[in-house]
Amino acid sequence: MAVAAWQRARVPRGFSELWCEELASVAGLAGLRRRLRSATTGSPTVARPEQEHWAERLVLVADELTSNALRHGGAPVSTALSRVGNQWLVSVSDYSPDVPPAPAEGRDPGLGGLGLYLIADLAVRHGWFAHRGMKTVWAVVAAE
Repeated sequence: MAVAAWQRARVPRGFSELWCEELASVAGLAGLRRRLRSATTGSPTVARPEQEHWAERLVLVADELTSNALRHGGAPVSTALSRVGNQWLVSVSDYSPDVPPAPAEGRDPGLGGLGLYLIADLAVRHGWFAHRGMKTVWAVVAAE
């Protein structure tokens, strides 16, 4: 996948925000994952893996986007969950508008840095934009 896969794009229209949570460190990621599972499936844990695989894709996307923002954009970050129909939008904002999402290139996969490629594969749409001193990176996952 080419680096161009992460293009500047505003959040798609039509989504209704369900909640937004601010995180100050990666220690908050476990709680974020529980909240996402509860919002999408009604349970903070994986209760029916054969039916909830799409929800786990969403949790993985949110975890990757949020941890990237904390590591590269700096705390605090805000993670929001929105929905329209069977599509779920995760958007993560930080205060580093000059640091765009940059997929790793030429790196040994054992050294990490492949999360943005993973998100691009799991999401039906994704992008990022900078506005008013903040950067927002987002991805849409379909419940199928």
